[in-house]
Amino acid sequence: MSEILVLVEQVEGEVKKVTLELLTLARSLGTPAAVWAGPGITAEAKSRLAEHGADKIYVASSGDIVDYVVAPKAELLAQLVAGKSPAAVLVAATAEGKEIAGRLAVKTDSGVITDAVGLGEGFVADQSIFGGGVNVRSKVSKGTPIFAVRPNSTAPVASTGAGAEEEVSVTLSDSAKAARIVERVKQEKGARPELTEAAIVVSGGRGVGSAENFSVIEGLADALGAAVGASRAATDAGWYPHQFQVGQTGKTVSPQLYIAAGISGAIQHRAGMQTAKTIVAINKDPEAPIFELADYGVVGDLHQVVPQLTEEVNKRK
Repeated sequence: MSEILVLVEQVEGEVKKVTLELLTLARSLGTPAAVWAGPGITAEAKSRLAEHGADKIYVASSGDIVDYVVAPKAELLAQLVAGKSPAAVLVAATAEGKEIAGRLAVKTDSGVITDAVGLGEGFVADQSIFGGGVNVRSKVSKGTPIFAVRPNSTAPVASTGAGAEEEVSVTLSDSAKAARIVERVKQEKGARPELTEAAIVVSGGRGVGSAENFSVIEGLADALGAAVGASRAATDAGWYPHQFQVGQTGKTVSPQLYIAAGISGAIQHRAGMQTAKTIVAINKDPEAPIFELADYGVVGDLHQVVPQLTEEVNKRK
């Protein structure tokens, strides 16, 4: 079967869940080949990639790849596309991943599809477009198909691959070195999962009422082992940090369960969460647009409903 390149998302040598999802997706369409960009690959990381189907692991260990912003990874993939002639390239639909996909498409004169939520036979992608108003099926018609796939679109399934490691070198152009990273500040990670990768997300909106009241949302999230999200109205009001905003101008999430508490359901917010597998809405306004999208709805005051829900969840642990 034809090789499919999967760009590995990792932090300090730890492979992120979205990479395992991409390997699982690639395995259904061809032979997965993981691409590790930069130094720091560990035996544990190699084992994890192989466990989820990586038949080959291309390792470009040059420090230059991570010393500059985005461009070196695109050039690495472009050189692999030229040398290995893969059937397709898969990256995560993160802010960086989508930029890499776009740059790679230009370099290889290929078509690119971003924010795919599914990928089937013949490399036909499922997408949610125009702010979530239209679902389409798309196919690249030129060059090597490049796909940026949303996290949580595919459940990772283990299936052992050979995991054969192959060291590759990359020659970076001067333009790829135009923006250098001069400092990295490590943000302390809390106990909650990362928003874009979480299987469960609990989000609060204008109905929460204040920054202090977000403790109600956090309480339910902690009981469920979920990430916390917020609507634009809540972040613009300063009730919750902007990096947790879900929506068209924030982050896009596709969890197994999305709980929207006190969120009206404006199109801006819906664009960032409507591909969730199950949506639960809690709102005291029975006419709120969010109920049109929800699988389950509770008409009531979130300040009464959410604490009761949290209590019931904790009882069943």
